[in-house]
Amino acid sequence: MPRTLSEVVFVDGVRTPFGKAGEKGMYAQTRADDLVIKCIRELLRRQPDLDPAKVEEVALAATTQIGDQGLTMGRVAGLLAGLPKSTPGYSIDRMCAGAMTAVTNTASSIAFGAYDVAIAGGVEHMGRHPMGEGVDPNPRIIAEKLVDPSALVMGETAENLHDRFPKITKQRCDAFAVGSQNKLAKAYADGKIQPDLVPVATRHDELGWGLATTDEPPRPGTTVEDLAQLKTPFRPHGNITAGNAAGLNDGATACLLASERAATELDLPIGMRLVNYAFVGVEPEVMGIGPVPATEKALDHAGLDISDIGLFELNEAFAVQVLAFLDHFGIADDDPRVNEYGGAIAIGHPLASSGVRLMTQLSRQFAEHPEVRYGLTAMCIGIGMGGSVIWENPHHKDYVSSIDGTGNRTDTEGAA
Repeated sequence: MPRTLSEVVFVDGVRTPFGKAGEKGMYAQTRADDLVIKCIRELLRRQPDLDPAKVEEVALAATTQIGDQGLTMGRVAGLLAGLPKSTPGYSIDRMCAGAMTAVTNTASSIAFGAYDVAIAGGVEHMGRHPMGEGVDPNPRIIAEKLVDPSALVMGETAENLHDRFPKITKQRCDAFAVGSQNKLAKAYADGKIQPDLVPVATRHDELGWGLATTDEPPRPGTTVEDLAQLKTPFRPHGNITAGNAAGLNDGATACLLASERAATELDLPIGMRLVNYAFVGVEPEVMGIGPVPATEKALDHAGLDISDIGLFELNEAFAVQVLAFLDHFGIADDDPRVNEYGGAIAIGHPLASSGVRLMTQLSRQFAEHPEVRYGLTAMCIGIGMGGSVIWENPHHKDYVSSIDGTGNRTDTEGAA
């Protein structure tokens, strides 16, 4: 008897506005776990007919699992958000791809039939917990030359990527960064970003009580000339600056995933369907190249080609990393399919939370582009990895529901 797998759908995603890390940032005195709790509550508020007891797992990611980002946060945040005590939860760390991995882990469990509805997301409060806080890397990793010392500093790995691909100049990176700022400014003006955001009450010794309703990092009006004047902190006369890289940020994301059968039975909206995903390892010294082989692997497993992808949400940890991806696949720097609403250079990149931001934005774009059947979310990952997830647009004319009376399809029929 063939084993059956359930199709997995992305129902909805939300996020807090992203803040600037540090004492002057809007979340300086806001707990990390409270940020992601706010996201979970908002997901439940948006689906008032969904019995919270139907949520059977909470998977939350954080890169620095310490303090208010520790203590099996998926479980504790679920309880604090109002989920019943019967709902389990756990924590994940795959650095920048934490939330992405929370999604693929729970999606795999849904596909296997372990449960039908889950919440996945991530949080990073880089102001409270800088990347690397409290860690103790084994000295053998350097002493035995398993990696180059630059592999442990993300900005240096980006400079290494410039060395490997000299045609990706600083000027190109600065131009791409300005494009990201401009696209985000337009998306805000057009009301494209606001539906994703969960307002967060804040408290600050200097600023008093406040309400975070928009992202703090964007620098609208930035020009290439402005960026040309910035320092290159990772290498004298280098290429990486604060202008063509994502900043240090605070923020959280969460999304609701379900089997397609459960989504239909519970009358949940279907934003997109998971097609396939892949994670790969690459040389840690050039971790930014990771999305390339990850995407190749995911496409191969899905039986698709890069030309089948109509929308791309690529995490902009560094402009050079995105441009290396685009060059490899023959995509123009200003291709309108890429990061339509802007990316992390403008919005911010609170490490483990960013994967779900990419997915939420792709889901919104699918609704606006019924002509596009497949989209991709991809990101580079510290210590030399890449992740890529392929999604299908339910609004496309060729989308076919798997619901046939059983809610399942056999594992020879392309289930996620």
